[in-house]
Amino acid sequence: MSTLFNQTDRTTPTRSAERLAYDRAPAFQVLDEALFCDVAFTGPDGAPRILPTFHARVGSTVYFHGSTGSSMGLAAREGLDVCLTATIVDGLVFAKSWFHHSMNYRSVVVHGRAALVTDAHERWLMMRALVERMSTGRSERSREPSAKEDSATAIMALPLEEASVKRRGGPPSEDPDDEGLPYRNGVAEVTTTVAGRL
Repeated sequence: MSTLFNQTDRTTPTRSAERLAYDRAPAFQVLDEALFCDVAFTGPDGAPRILPTFHARVGSTVYFHGSTGSSMGLAAREGLDVCLTATIVDGLVFAKSWFHHSMNYRSVVVHGRAALVTDAHERWLMMRALVERMSTGRSERSREPSAKEDSATAIMALPLEEASVKRRGGPPSEDPDDEGLPYRNGVAEVTTTVAGRL
């Protein structure tokens, strides 16, 4: 397998191209670190939808879940074209001008066709993977889904084939004319901390 994603029209930026890359390793790292993703799709009524959901990456596939009766679960029965994003904010960037305030971040955008996982064993493995993402060993310290819970849960698989990773790091960009302004600038680091593991 290549260490890079293939660049496509949908993953080619129209601006800030220097922030974009197609390396699999940092994209996988963002997906593994991000606590949730957003999944955009067109609903059965033709209207756009975007839903936050919990996810787990297993190899070169990202799995996410929803309700079998939701617009996403219903639409995914025939396969569902989606755009999935995951973002981690690493810092708030304070500049001397409003225009140059920003964030330091790492993000992944994935395009592709998600499919319902219908194999019972694969569904069990992916449900377990989702629970294990919260805390290693948690699947052994909690009850497996009942038949009713299992039938109400849609597990979707999205191959990681058409993707890109984007990042911003470093200090604020300042216009030379603003350097002498008396305003403070800099980066306030942001971290996500899980207070405990049950």
